[in-house]
Amino acid sequence: MSPISWRRFISFCFLLSWFFYMAVTTAGDTRIPVNVGVVVDLDTPSGKVYLSCIKMALEDFYASHAHYRTKLVLNTRNSKENIVGAAAAALDLIKNVEVQAILGPETSMQASFVVNLGDQAHVPILSFSATSPSLASLRSSYFFQITQTDSYQVKAIRDLVKCFGWRQVVPIYVDDTYGEGVIPSLIDALQEVDAHVPYRSVIPPSATDDEIGEELYKLITMQTRVFIVHMMPNLSSSLFSKAKEIGMMSEGYVWIITNGVGNRLWSMRPIQQNAMQGVLGVETEVPKTVELNKFQMRWRRQFQQDNPTMNVIDVDCDAFSLRAYDAAFALALAIEEVGMNTSFGFQKMNDSFNSNDLDTFKVSQYGPKLAKALSTTRFKGIAGDFSLVDGQLQSSTFKIVNVNGNGVRTIAFWTPENGMVKTLNSTNKSTLSISKKCNFGPIIWPGDSLSVPRGWEIPTKGKKLRIGVPVKVGYTEFVKVTKNLDTNTTEVTGFSIDVFDAVLSVLPFALPYEFIPFENPDGTSAGTYNDLVYQVHLEKFDAVVGDTTIRANRSLYVDFTMPYTESGVVMVVPIRDMRIKNAWVFLKPLTWDLWLTILCFFIFIGFVIWVLEHRINEDFRGPPSHQIGTSFWFSFSTMVFSHREKVVSNLARFLMIIWVFVVLVLTQSYTANLASLLTVQQLQPMVTGVKDLVKSGVPVGYMQGSFVYELLKDIGFEESKLKAVNSMEESDEALSKGSGKGGIAAVIDETPNMKLFVAKYCSKYTMIGPIFKTDGFGFVFPKRSPLLCDVSQAVLNVTEGEKIMKIENRWFSQGSHCEDNPTVSNNSLGLESFWGLFLIAGVASILALVIFAVSFLHNNCHILNHAEYSRASKWRRVRAMFEIFDDKDLSSHNFKSSQERDGSAGVQDEVKASPNSNWPGSPFSYFNQIDKDFRFYEGQQSPSTSTSHASMETTPDRT
Repeated sequence: MSPISWRRFISFCFLLSWFFYMAVTTAGDTRIPVNVGVVVDLDTPSGKVYLSCIKMALEDFYASHAHYRTKLVLNTRNSKENIVGAAAAALDLIKNVEVQAILGPETSMQASFVVNLGDQAHVPILSFSATSPSLASLRSSYFFQITQTDSYQVKAIRDLVKCFGWRQVVPIYVDDTYGEGVIPSLIDALQEVDAHVPYRSVIPPSATDDEIGEELYKLITMQTRVFIVHMMPNLSSSLFSKAKEIGMMSEGYVWIITNGVGNRLWSMRPIQQNAMQGVLGVETEVPKTVELNKFQMRWRRQFQQDNPTMNVIDVDCDAFSLRAYDAAFALALAIEEVGMNTSFGFQKMNDSFNSNDLDTFKVSQYGPKLAKALSTTRFKGIAGDFSLVDGQLQSSTFKIVNVNGNGVRTIAFWTPENGMVKTLNSTNKSTLSISKKCNFGPIIWPGDSLSVPRGWEIPTKGKKLRIGVPVKVGYTEFVKVTKNLDTNTTEVTGFSIDVFDAVLSVLPFALPYEFIPFENPDGTSAGTYNDLVYQVHLEKFDAVVGDTTIRANRSLYVDFTMPYTESGVVMVVPIRDMRIKNAWVFLKPLTWDLWLTILCFFIFIGFVIWVLEHRINEDFRGPPSHQIGTSFWFSFSTMVFSHREKVVSNLARFLMIIWVFVVLVLTQSYTANLASLLTVQQLQPMVTGVKDLVKSGVPVGYMQGSFVYELLKDIGFEESKLKAVNSMEESDEALSKGSGKGGIAAVIDETPNMKLFVAKYCSKYTMIGPIFKTDGFGFVFPKRSPLLCDVSQAVLNVTEGEKIMKIENRWFSQGSHCEDNPTVSNNSLGLESFWGLFLIAGVASILALVIFAVSFLHNNCHILNHAEYSRASKWRRVRAMFEIFDDKDLSSHNFKSSQERDGSAGVQDEVKASPNSNWPGSPFSYFNQIDKDFRFYEGQQSPSTSTSHASMETTPDRT
């Protein structure tokens, strides 16, 4: 091709490109320009980052949506890092530029003013960095928080505190809307995990290093070592620098920062991170995607071009910046939806502000439609899912990070669905790999410590624990206060004191303390135990050690450790020896129900033996009185195994085997118990129940200053009947006198005291109860004291081991020579101890009767069923069966052997047939003679009742 042709071709391409450019430009000009405002702090690096992200968002949006008919035109204003500047910038944008929406401002305090202007002008305000939950209280339908509010991250902090078991936390926050807005939510969240906030540290926004140091020195004198820092990065840097300087970044301290600082940890300078070594932080989790990586690379290049004087290393595109990108993207989508067929404009208000400068203040005509469109906008943003509910971005995942070395390391995650987790799965969806409790990665705590801090310490520069102890007259084995006048010192000893010392020796840390007697200037007790415990609530004592009972009313204003003694309230009364003073003592070994059961069984067994034996055994035959006497004699004689009558049937022998065993057990038990009653000292209390004391109206004693006084009044004792005693000797003297001679009938007090008293006077008194329930003695600490958990654990360690036994032997060995005092009990044996034996004997007896009855009916059923006897009445046939039952069973082996020994069966028959026998066989012999001689004859149609016929009959022998 010739040179001329080349020139023509190049010219043609140039003209074609120019026409294409003009066409595109002309098409672009057809877009409807929409003015929107941007209010950021352009004097700060963060403001410049936000602005750059917003610009890039619009560039990316319209590059991918070239067919949209609207286009946002940014109008940027500098808020100058203060509220007035932000309000003035917003007012200028609304009044003069007539913007349809405003992106920003940055801080919560600025937003609280700007939102009011936007609400008045119907201009939506989209804040991507104002996180205060208090902004929701403005209830503006034109305010949108395109970021998680701080009320979400406090749940992550709550779970973090719960995971490590910290019981006290001190928040350190900036004194403005941003700082104060999170405190109500934070305290509520901490209370859910039983964490207390004993103090709130408030730092002014413009605080100097000296002012910060003065506040930190207050914290260093407190016990709490867990601090939650909620402020902006600039102020937090000064705070941590000062904390490191005065030694508060050392071992034992815990620092937790909110995402206001946590989101910017990655962009902090090394010198700032160095002052925060060991800090835990909450950071908003942004899913790592390919698009995000590409955007961050482009952003760095673009930011460097737009801000050549700034070092890009000192800034970072954090979560708030990414939310600014998404906020601009969402606004562009909403404006396109609303403004596609509409021209934007403002309408002058009918009622203007009072200020002359606002007379021309107008209202956006389509602000309500734009606000509605923003509320329904949904898309996948660069910082995650974009979805608004009631104008707020929904909660997302937070990272728990740890500042260690020269960087920041992620140690856990928190999700709304599952709480604290160790890792997210590879897809970063809702399915999580849930970790075990506190199963985080290695954490470097302040001071380069690897062990989890307790969260509290006794300040080295603080005062010793002021521990109150009771001043007592009696029962000084528990607590005894002794004053040495020569040295002007006070010595406190006793069982409770030794237990407390043993508990402190188990603790993994030193606990300096001093005992302070609760006394008046004259050395007497300054009040009751309730008064002593209440001094802890009044902060006059840091704790109380002594024989202090754990009570519900006291636990309302103090906390108790685990008990270290037995629980309950008991009654001590005099005892008397009941031995050989009762003429009927021989009946006492068995209860009346057992006596009655034995009697019934003797009669029943005698009857069963008679039924089984009287037809085949001569020993059980004869006149009725003889048979009855023999049966009862035989049954009762088994009690001493002196029965001479023989039993010949197998059923009777089987029954006697069981019955003799039952009688053997009963007699041996009766003998043993009777011997015990007659020989062993039987000490019985003179009073058996507290209700008896109330009914009788006798005086009772209680320990001076004890809560038992109120208990006795509650159950019905008159105040005049309640007498205070101060010592064991005084109690013994009053009990010895008795209620009739000006003394008392009983002493009612706590179990440990009464055990000590009874051990000393074991031969005179007995202990009854417990009559009331208590939780024993415990140590007293203020409500939610950080010491409580560790001391309670130490109490369990001491009481479960040998230490407590050694301490008890040291203080209570004086009563070891006394045997255990007999308690009130019923020594009689009852039916419940032998019902199994009676059940076996009863079942065996009934079984023997059933077998005998079946056998008898089987052998004599022809009497009832034979056709020969069909003319007789049923009653007479039954009577005939009883006749047979009453007669001897001559077919039995016993009678056959007897006949063979006698040698003449005919003589026996003659004797049986003799009508003149004077020895009737049974009670049935005395029935009506006509009925008795009733017989059937072969071939006879009706029974014969004549005497002659009877004489011709061979009458069976019933003797």
